[in-house]
Amino acid sequence: MTVFFPLDTARLRLQVDEKRKSKTTHMVLLEIIKEEGLLAPYRGWFPVISSLCCSNFVYFYTFNSLKAVWVKGQRSTTGKDLVVGFVAGVVNVLLTTPLWVVNTRLKLQGAKFRNEDIVPTNYKGIIDAFHQIIRDEGIMALWNGTFPSLLLVFNPAIQFMFYEGLKRQLLKKRAKLSSLDVFIIGAISKAIATTVTYPLQTVQSILRFGRHRLNPENRTLGSLRNVLYLLHQRVKRFGIMGLYKGLEAKLLQTVLTAALMFLVYEKLTAATFTVMGLKSARKH
Repeated sequence: MTVFFPLDTARLRLQVDEKRKSKTTHMVLLEIIKEEGLLAPYRGWFPVISSLCCSNFVYFYTFNSLKAVWVKGQRSTTGKDLVVGFVAGVVNVLLTTPLWVVNTRLKLQGAKFRNEDIVPTNYKGIIDAFHQIIRDEGIMALWNGTFPSLLLVFNPAIQFMFYEGLKRQLLKKRAKLSSLDVFIIGAISKAIATTVTYPLQTVQSILRFGRHRLNPENRTLGSLRNVLYLLHQRVKRFGIMGLYKGLEAKLLQTVLTAALMFLVYEKLTAATFTVMGLKSARKH
């Protein structure tokens, strides 16, 4: 996450700042560095990493607890895993959305926006951001963008569906999949799922940020009507491609993060087995 964090910064700027021209990712990052300094692409790193740790903890804790209760010693099926994953995703969204609302704002604090309708924020840190949002906008503002977030829980299911389909096609041609095959079909299925759900991610970012002067009535929880309204506004102003501003940065981040994690995992596994091999050799 840290290595490719600037890509996430570029994606968020393009999603939230409607007037920023849609350029290639490296051009957007160069603009940000030129206008706001070398460290600007890493602004908000700590809140994001903290939220990610909490979010992963909540998700996997819920997932494993539910699975233990439901499966009870039997073999788990793919269907059961998907259902448990979906429920864990919903619990995660409801519990951690306030963290993501705060870190979206901290990440965009001090940004040079092209859109004059954006109201700047002045938070001293995570705690102060919570305090100011509750004081000025009410406690429910911490759950801005909950509705699109709940819909995005389907993202892993879409990814899984394409992953299984691609795996079946490959297994027709060969007996066994190599770890590289698994990585490639994983990356392709993730990219498809991301592209399909990207317009919702754009709406989610706009609602979480919630600092646009226009349409204050749309700063509520983000009901279906608000989601459709924001999607419609985007299409009306910028055409269908307006829904996909920042997709390049998101796909780059998704695929490169997966590649790096995969590489680190393979190297760690190899190193662990080498160390274990050496230990057992010494014993013998």
